[in-house]
Amino acid sequence: MRPAKALNQRRSRLSLRGRLYLFSGAILILFAINVATSLWGSFARNESSLAYQAAVTAAQLTAELEQNLQNKRQQILVLATLRETTDEPLEEIAIDQARADLEIISERLRQLSGYGGEELEAHYRRLHDSATLLLEQWRQFYERYNQSGPMREIEAARSYNNAQQRLQELDQRQSFIAVQKANAIDRTIRLTDQITVIGFISSIAITLALVFAMIRSTNASLTRMKQGVERFGSGDLTYRIDEERDSGEIGDLARTFNEMSGKLQTAIEEMNTARADADSANAAKSMFLANVSHELRTPLNAIIGYSEMLQDELGDGVDINRGQFHHDLATIIFSGKQLLTLINDILDLSKIETGKMRISTEIFNPAGLLVQVCDALSPLLLQNDNQLILDIDKNSMRDIHSDRGKIQQIVTNLFSNACKFTQNGEITVSAHMTRDTLVIAVKDTGIGMTQAQQGRVFEAFTQAESDTGLQYGGTGLGLAIVREFCGMLGGHITLESEPAQGSIFSVSLPADPA
Repeated sequence: MRPAKALNQRRSRLSLRGRLYLFSGAILILFAINVATSLWGSFARNESSLAYQAAVTAAQLTAELEQNLQNKRQQILVLATLRETTDEPLEEIAIDQARADLEIISERLRQLSGYGGEELEAHYRRLHDSATLLLEQWRQFYERYNQSGPMREIEAARSYNNAQQRLQELDQRQSFIAVQKANAIDRTIRLTDQITVIGFISSIAITLALVFAMIRSTNASLTRMKQGVERFGSGDLTYRIDEERDSGEIGDLARTFNEMSGKLQTAIEEMNTARADADSANAAKSMFLANVSHELRTPLNAIIGYSEMLQDELGDGVDINRGQFHHDLATIIFSGKQLLTLINDILDLSKIETGKMRISTEIFNPAGLLVQVCDALSPLLLQNDNQLILDIDKNSMRDIHSDRGKIQQIVTNLFSNACKFTQNGEITVSAHMTRDTLVIAVKDTGIGMTQAQQGRVFEAFTQAESDTGLQYGGTGLGLAIVREFCGMLGGHITLESEPAQGSIFSVSLPADPA
């Protein structure tokens, strides 16, 4: 079972083209074997035909040679009788004709030697020796016919009988060998016919088996592909086709489907992530609109309320309380500035997102700017009873070439953010300079932030928690603007914070941004 399983695994790892080549090669080999067997049978039949023709020719030559010897023997006996009874000489033409007849007999003898082979070599040699001796005696008979003296006929008769005996022995041996060859060739023909029939049937069976195996293996590969595609189509993008079981075109197709499934899964995950981000952004913008509405209503209500109060006081015709009147106008002005700051933040973020925010650089001293900003924002400290600690390393401070307005807004946003989330605490603003960098840090002792909250505070329209805007106020734009301004000036901002331990925002800006 294991070898068969291993064979199936090796076959399944072949590519479709490889399987076609393998099965086609096997079929061609079977066809070649059948052709070779058929050629072998044809060759055996041809050999049989040649052997039969050779045997017939040899028999004809033997019969002709025997007949020639008999005829020549009778002719010599007649001439010998005539010579004994008459003294009439033999004409020269007759002698020449006799020599020609003897030459024909010699030629037939030589032709017969070509059909003997090694098996008949000894018989032919004996026939050749006896026949040559006989022909030589007959030739001498004709040459001495016209001479006087007795003829030695007894020697010629003995040689003739000897030649006839050798000729019969050769004929019998030839017949025996011809029968043996014919039998052997017949056996070969029967064997080749059997092999041809068996090979033909085997070729059909093996070809059908190979075709069935190819169809089965290919169908198994295509079935795996179909199952994978159906799983992909049903939405199961985690399913993977076993691409190791196939190679070549089907393996490449399986890998392509797996890669396509992986990319599609990644695309869907990215789409879901983008949808979640869009939903979060929509939720953040909705929360931002709610916060903005709240932030807009607060100063507008103050402006409208105090304006109506002042209008009523002026309409009553009584003496105006100048101190109270001055306080109400200050409240209106403060609310208007809050409203203006909120609108400016929205406009600044819009300019940043559309790429219309520009940098306007000048030479100034950052120490004086920090003191000025902290003095201007000192009323924010009184709202939550906070104290300001100003730590500026004046020895390291020097003039820088940067955007004064954006640095002022960075410090303002960080300072107001620290005041908003700190009660009865300390706000520390520190600054120092290295060789080419200005470092400003705003530290508070407020509520602090978790790691998750720290990852969200720099996003636009987002605050640390969804209820932060309702509890502490604000729109979630301040820190996003700070981060963008730091990037525009070539610097960066970092945050260190722990819950209930306060926060430290550190800004690093180049002294001369490119």
